[in-house]
Amino acid sequence: MYSMVKYFCFFVLSCILGAPFACAQQQSQQWITYKPGKGPGNGKHIVFVSGDEEYRSEEALPMLAKILAEHHGFKTTVLFAIDPRTGEINPNNLTNIPGLEQLRTADLMVIFTRFRELPDEQMKYIDDYIKAGKPVIGMRTATHAFRYQKNTGSPYAKYDFSSKVKGWEGGFGRQILGETWISHHGDHGHEGTRGLINGVMEQKNAVLNGVNDIWCATDVYTTRELEGDPEVLVWGLPTSGMTPDAELNWRKSVMPVAWIKQYTSESGNTGRVFGTTMGAAIDLKSEDLRRLLVNACYWAMHMEEQIPEKSNVDIVGEYHPTMFGVDDYKKGLTPSDYK
Repeated sequence: MYSMVKYFCFFVLSCILGAPFACAQQQSQQWITYKPGKGPGNGKHIVFVSGDEEYRSEEALPMLAKILAEHHGFKTTVLFAIDPRTGEINPNNLTNIPGLEQLRTADLMVIFTRFRELPDEQMKYIDDYIKAGKPVIGMRTATHAFRYQKNTGSPYAKYDFSSKVKGWEGGFGRQILGETWISHHGDHGHEGTRGLINGVMEQKNAVLNGVNDIWCATDVYTTRELEGDPEVLVWGLPTSGMTPDAELNWRKSVMPVAWIKQYTSESGNTGRVFGTTMGAAIDLKSEDLRRLLVNACYWAMHMEEQIPEKSNVDIVGEYHPTMFGVDDYKKGLTPSDYK
């Protein structure tokens, strides 16, 4: 009897003492960091913020992060929309992206979110980052990265894609990236995007080094005149089909699909911006789109003189992207599955 009581007490004590370790272990698995290899990026930290229900940013961003770490020497961290009950990646959870405090040490934020309404204690880190005038790369649905439906009294509700706040009209998308959500210009799910390189900019900006052939399965987004005096690097024309050899749909006009600009924060700080309406996980099968994004990371951090003539964008490990579609994400995965 004594031995059974002793064993029970030992078991309870082990659970109590082990709880902090278990919590710490669970916390560490809420995001993932890739150690840098050798390269020009040594000493720089890029934080990728994923979280969209349709275009599989949770697959696209780890792949890009591995390339930038392994081939270019950047330390990279990827954040995910996490279900707090299970610790699993759940893009349908609009209110939880753990690890945004990583932005305090970030030299670049790459954001690919859609209609998030994050709690103030998380959103604070994005706001502080923007106030500091640090560089931003926005991919695809980042034009409508945030939507405030419940906490409309939040000081960060100005980030809403349809914001009417003075100086923040159109929210984060319009004021920081250059455009908010307008509409689909291409026929969504039936037309892809052929990237047309701006030949004038090709001679002026190293972001286009080695970029010649871009085709994406996602359609072209509608844009108006972009905010903030941007320079368009790539125009997009819809293709009459969902394959790279599909004919161009000349009945539709071209739209900007990749551009560079600067923003000025409320604190008066300025930061570089690269925006693109391309970038779904399936789109990144395009080698030159990957190259465009890698080059943009260099440029955003004022490293344009170190952009190679043809950046190494070979995929690290295997990459089998999921076709875009609402709620079609791979269920049951955690950040550690992307190691």
